[in-house]
Amino acid sequence: MTVTLTKTRMIAGVCEGIFAGVIDAPPQIAVTHHGEQVDGAVIKKAAQSDDWVLHVPIPVHLLADGVQTYLISDVETGETLNSFTLLAGEALAEDIREEMALLREELDMLKSAFRRHCVETT
Repeated sequence: MTVTLTKTRMIAGVCEGIFAGVIDAPPQIAVTHHGEQVDGAVIKKAAQSDDWVLHVPIPVHLLADGVQTYLISDVETGETLNSFTLLAGEALAEDIREEMALLREELDMLKSAFRRHCVETT
C-alpha cells in the first residue's frame, strides 16, 4: 500500500502531518536537514482514524537566517515522502525589499503608459 504524508500545520516549533495508507504500523522515517539526521520525530496513532500522526520538533540549534529545508523520507525505500521549509532572518527582508522596489517600478511604468494612452485617445 502506498504511504502518503500530508503536512497539516506547524505550531509551537513542531511540524505536524498525517500519514495515510498505513494500516498496521507506522512507517519508519528519517527526518534530515542538510543531510544530517534530525532527532525527536514521533509518530502516534490518530484518535479517530486508521491514520498515523507525525510530530517533528524543530531543534533550536537548526534555526538560522535564510531558507532551511527539512526532508522526511521512508527509511526502507529512501523515498522522500514530504518536506517542510522555514524562512527567517535578514536575508529574507532584503529579498522582500528588492521585490517591492521592482513592483513599484513596474507600477510606475504602468501608470505612465496608462496616462499616455488616455492622452492619446482623447
